[in-house]
Amino acid sequence: MSEDIQSFTISVYTENNIGLLNRISAIFQRRHINIESLTTSQSEIDGVNRFVIVVNICEDTACKIVKQIEKQVETIKAYYHTEDETIFTESCMFKIKSDLLFNEPQIQNIIKESYARIVTVNKEFFVLEKSGRRNEIESLRGDLNRFGIMQFVRSGRIAVTKDQMKITELLTAFDNQ
Repeated sequence: MSEDIQSFTISVYTENNIGLLNRISAIFQRRHINIESLTTSQSEIDGVNRFVIVVNICEDTACKIVKQIEKQVETIKAYYHTEDETIFTESCMFKIKSDLLFNEPQIQNIIKESYARIVTVNKEFFVLEKSGRRNEIESLRGDLNRFGIMQFVRSGRIAVTKDQMKITELLTAFDNQ
């Protein structure tokens, strides 16, 4: 296993129980590992949730963390993947003063060139939505910062693996219990 620090996406399939998020985050906290991104959602099977956690660590540490997460009673299965093994994206929203949309032609060019989408417009503000890689979102944020951003929010990573995961059979068996 490589000792090089790299970005790993850790997928955790769990039952939906109170307190599990605290216990999972404590595993990272005890090892002094910063969670770069954390997203939870329903998985492909009803009643089973999926955590998508992004961390910058070495592969040996990723393997140990996955094993420790799997010791949690509510955890069905956990995996770790490199960026090359996943297809991933993030989303964000920007709230910007409306007068800039009409008075600054550069804003319209920035929106068009970044493939951002206007979600809503009113007299005081407009809202942009952008999905993509973090570097694309940060680039757009940098471009818009000089005009003034009223609010900004970015989601955590959502990801699927390129290879088929055996989790589907495992989840189907879990669902049939």
